[in-house]
Amino acid sequence: MSETALPPVVRQWFESKGWQPRRHQLEMLERAQRGRSALLVAATGAGKTLAGFLPTICELAEEPADGLHTLYVSPLKALAVDVQRNLIGPIEEMGLPIRVETRTGDTPSDRKARQRVKPPQVLLTTPESLSLLLSYPDSAQMFENLRTIIVDELHGFAKEKRGDLLSLSMARLQKLAPALRRVGLSATISDPDAYRSWLAPDADMELVDLVLGDPGAEPDLSILIPENRIPWAGHSGRHAAREVMKLIEAHKTTLVFCNTRSLAELIFQDLWAVNDNSLPIGIHHGSLAVEARRRVEEAMATGKLRGLVATASLDLGIDWGDVDLVVQMGAPKGSSRLLQRIGRANHRLDEPSKGIIVPGNRFEYLEARAALDAIEDGELDPENFRPGALDVLAQHILAMAVSAPFQQDDLLAEVRSSAPYAGLEQETFEEILNFIATGGYALKAYDRFRRLVPEPGGMWRIARPQIAQQHRLNAGVIVEQPVLTVRFRNGRKLGTIEEGYASTLAPGDLFFFSGLSLEVEQFKDADIIVRASSKSGRIVTYGGQRMSMSTHLASRVRHMLCDRNDWHRFPQDVSDWLEVQSERSVLPEPHQLLVETFPHEGRHYMVAYSFEGWNAHQSLGMLITRRMETAGLKPLGFVANDYGLACYGLETIHDPAALFSPDILEQEFVTWVESSMLLKNAFREVAVIGGLVERHHPGKKKSGRQVSFSTDLIYDVLRRYEPEHLLLRAAWDDARRRMTELGRLVRLVDRASATMLHVDVERITPMAVPLMVIVGREALPPGAEADESLLMQAEELANAAMTL
Repeated sequence: MSETALPPVVRQWFESKGWQPRRHQLEMLERAQRGRSALLVAATGAGKTLAGFLPTICELAEEPADGLHTLYVSPLKALAVDVQRNLIGPIEEMGLPIRVETRTGDTPSDRKARQRVKPPQVLLTTPESLSLLLSYPDSAQMFENLRTIIVDELHGFAKEKRGDLLSLSMARLQKLAPALRRVGLSATISDPDAYRSWLAPDADMELVDLVLGDPGAEPDLSILIPENRIPWAGHSGRHAAREVMKLIEAHKTTLVFCNTRSLAELIFQDLWAVNDNSLPIGIHHGSLAVEARRRVEEAMATGKLRGLVATASLDLGIDWGDVDLVVQMGAPKGSSRLLQRIGRANHRLDEPSKGIIVPGNRFEYLEARAALDAIEDGELDPENFRPGALDVLAQHILAMAVSAPFQQDDLLAEVRSSAPYAGLEQETFEEILNFIATGGYALKAYDRFRRLVPEPGGMWRIARPQIAQQHRLNAGVIVEQPVLTVRFRNGRKLGTIEEGYASTLAPGDLFFFSGLSLEVEQFKDADIIVRASSKSGRIVTYGGQRMSMSTHLASRVRHMLCDRNDWHRFPQDVSDWLEVQSERSVLPEPHQLLVETFPHEGRHYMVAYSFEGWNAHQSLGMLITRRMETAGLKPLGFVANDYGLACYGLETIHDPAALFSPDILEQEFVTWVESSMLLKNAFREVAVIGGLVERHHPGKKKSGRQVSFSTDLIYDVLRRYEPEHLLLRAAWDDARRRMTELGRLVRLVDRASATMLHVDVERITPMAVPLMVIVGREALPPGAEADESLLMQAEELANAAMTL
């Protein structure tokens, strides 16, 4: 297709910019004209957003129409706002009467009400807000003429519960508007066919065409090693703060990515301390108040900031053309994630994105090198899809009932047309209906759990009108940890911190948050009243999972360890580290699990180098210390990082293989999960998503403690009287899959039983140092003195380890 196929007004706009439409943009237009759905995979800066919207602009330019024409769904509120900003410009420059609006949790309620009565032609939204729109009785009228749904950055949430919710919503939209086209956009996908199936009705990938963009310029990637030295321990790259500040000074705009919110606050403070020229730098993460995030986003968009420290809240799609450098603090954890972040620099196809990784320790250096090699080889993170979650389906079914009574078999067929639920058994579907109708056998005596009522002919309706309001107040699949709001005395909101961390604070305590040092004045209801302070404070910590290194990066690191031909690329201290390790102990083959045992300062240590990620190692550490207790080895504790696990106690471990035997996943794992908070926390989440426990009531919100109390009570009742309850099974699925990365745990245990290489040494080895330093850190209070003490401790351990 040539650009002559464009309407004159659109063609003239391209000419006025001195641009030509790219091949993949015209291909997307051609697919739309044939009524075909499409998945566009194109490099960052290739104009994916314009490619997605070009058919809409062309159709409305040639045939102006009122009513909702195109729905754009993004995983991030910030992305919807950014797209609105970048889409309205071209539409206004073309002089087209097309209204573009956003609808997210931040949209004022009066605008939301007006959008349902008089929707814009283009609506930008999130999966949660779309699900809520579909719960209204007038949704059929709102969506009946919908032509296109565009799912942006679909790799960011297709495999999660938010993806389940969106897929179910698309199934409903297809029923309301049978001619609906589905469009997916992404830059980093290793298995396009899997995403074509996810995007397609009935998971039929032949209904979705694949359009590939031209490859962009190769990224300019490097690793920052100040003074050619890499620390023994740490995971943040904090040692390089001054060098990172010099990079910010030398570039127009720099994005500094951190893997956690705590680290973002810490790095911001470190950078501010060495910001000798007082350059404007900011911070952005998901716990900051929406007003604070919007101010920072606006400052970035208008070029007022030289540097911005951010988390995954800005991973996706934000188009700030002046960003000319991305710095990744600490290890990247995956090649796709790194490529996504680096793509925020020079957001143009024909200019290389410039990115620099700052590894925190020697293992992280190997991971960073592995990530750069993977990107050079075109290897992206693997895609792991799983069946749709049952708690999400329960929420969706209630939303459909709130919209209008439904016929059971019709809704089952509609749900099965959604890819995550294509294999849903009728028996399971009926079980979910029964759960929504009665709460299940153990809860059916309680009227408040009755939300659906069966009628003749397989019809179902809501039990009472108030359920509609309750559903809309409580819908959504993101269940945050219980939080308290941080405010100044004048009422200005800074953001939220988790209740667990807040419980460690008292009036007079100091903590860093939103880039400020804050002193606690008082606790008032669900608020922490603070004032700014010039004194140094603690860094706020958050619960939840850490990002684990992807499996293919772990595999590359294992190969690097034993391939001496690779070592010439490494800094001298890294190659020396591996050389001494090979002389003092051994460097395992990629398929082997090296386990070292040695005494140190009156304790006996066992260190396993398994490279299966922090989450899997953390779970295994709990299980193995239980086994050590049973075996009389008097365990004192364990520590874990992405690369290994160290357990320690008072007795020598002569037979590590017995501690790793495969039955650990059948015996200790089940006992541990059931007795720990793991299953209770998972149940809390599925109970909230499944609608069993409500977070909000009209005019008031339950505190996190109240929600936990309610779910704990129900959990205990179900465990006792109905252990096979739907939500208990869903909680087990979550606990296994998401909270413990069970697949990696299974691989680790399998490898241990088949390929364990046990080396007993007389003292600490070089590879053990990064883990042994964590043991020291856990005994120290936070603060600068502790950091100094750790540095000294790391040097002492390193000296002992590196002495031949």
